[in-house]
Amino acid sequence: MQGKDYDKENVFAKIIRGELPCAKVADSEHAIAFKDLHPQARTHILVVPKGAYRDIADFTLNASAAELGDFWKLALSVAVMENVRDNFRIIANTGERAGQSVPHFHIHILAD
Repeated sequence: MQGKDYDKENVFAKIIRGELPCAKVADSEHAIAFKDLHPQARTHILVVPKGAYRDIADFTLNASAAELGDFWKLALSVAVMENVRDNFRIIANTGERAGQSVPHFHIHILAD
C-alpha cells in the first residue's frame, strides 16, 4: 500500500529497503524493530510497519488484518525479548506538532 502523501524517501522507508543500516532487534513479514539512534530510556526500540503508512490513522484504516496483527505481535515479542514485558510504555506520535519526526508510522517501546 502506498498512500498518496507518503514520502518514500523518508529514513524508515530507506531502512526497510536496506538502503540505510539499523541495529535490528527483530523482523517479521510485515514489520521491523530496531534500536532508536537517540534513546530516551535504557530500552528504546522502534517498531515500524514495512508498508507505506504515514501515521497511526493511515495504518489503522488502510493496513490489512495480517499487517495489523503482525505489527502488534512483533511489538509484544520485542517487549518480551528485551525483558520488559510487564513494565514498558508505547508512544506513537502523530503529526509534526505532536513530535512525529519521521513521516512513517512507528511506535516507540520504552522501559527503564
